[in-house]
Amino acid sequence: MTLKRHMMSLGLAVAVSMGATAAKAADELTVAYFLEWPTPNQFAQAKEIYEKELGVKINWRSFDAGTAMSAAMASGDVQISFSQGIPPFVVATSARQDLQVVDVAVAYSENDNCVVRASLEIDKMNAKELNGKQVAVPLGTAAHYGFLKQMDHFGVDTSTMKIVDMAPPDGAAAFANGSLDMVCGWGGALRRMKEHGNVLLTGAEKEALGIQVFDATTVSTGWAKENADLLSKFLKVTADMNAQYAGGGMNDMMPVIAKAAGMDIDATKATLAGFVFPTIEEQLSDKWLGGGTQKFLKEVADFFVKQGTIDKARPSYEGAVDASYLKAASKM
Repeated sequence: MTLKRHMMSLGLAVAVSMGATAAKAADELTVAYFLEWPTPNQFAQAKEIYEKELGVKINWRSFDAGTAMSAAMASGDVQISFSQGIPPFVVATSARQDLQVVDVAVAYSENDNCVVRASLEIDKMNAKELNGKQVAVPLGTAAHYGFLKQMDHFGVDTSTMKIVDMAPPDGAAAFANGSLDMVCGWGGALRRMKEHGNVLLTGAEKEALGIQVFDATTVSTGWAKENADLLSKFLKVTADMNAQYAGGGMNDMMPVIAKAAGMDIDATKATLAGFVFPTIEEQLSDKWLGGGTQKFLKEVADFFVKQGTIDKARPSYEGAVDASYLKAASKM
């Protein structure tokens, strides 16, 4: 299946499943998250602080990629996706799925990248030698967007490459076995990838090219409207955990976060060292939900159209961001 056909089929599946969307009962909530993706809110997840503050039963369901999160929200199986990547969100909303960004979960330029096999001796100086190579990329994700932007920057013709859709843990395993020339991913999988190769650009170099890498808390618009107070309380707990972590609680929280993320302490510390968790005040600024995020969503969508990944972008993504729930959380 070609890259474009894969993304078109994903968009169609999302659009068709929209009709089946239904919120869970008010006394139960399902939240999507990633394993091997440690964040301060996992302390609240493990200690059942969310349940105490929201007054509902919460089911935490792990996913391998943000594209699957979109599909789960479309079917009504998931109400909140924590730390969904922006590219899969853009793919879904461009396919008319009614989702919204309500919070910036984490920024992580150093924790999402592509790795080239060391034996190829390819770096940013001779990156055009990647033409014709085989690469594993989780399609429709932040890693996919970063891959396309980097190849565009280096003048690599991706139509000559054999692109395989593969979740980061699977890509890392295949890369270790010598089956791939290049692989893209994040978190623990990215660390394993780096054991066998090198990145082309650092996080700072990617940011200089306009490649922003951050995840959002996303929701189905209809569910959010019907459960505004519940959602704001969820965002408040998340912000409290970020503040507790930044305010000196790191050491006490680390073992709990590591266990919830399915990682050891050293790996958890290494991953968190590359994460930034914006405060509510920062998120409500022009850089993020005050306008910057809406602009970036449009930039990603237009780039995907240019690359032939999706057929059409929305005229504007202003309606795909709603800061009202975070504003309410700031007053709690």
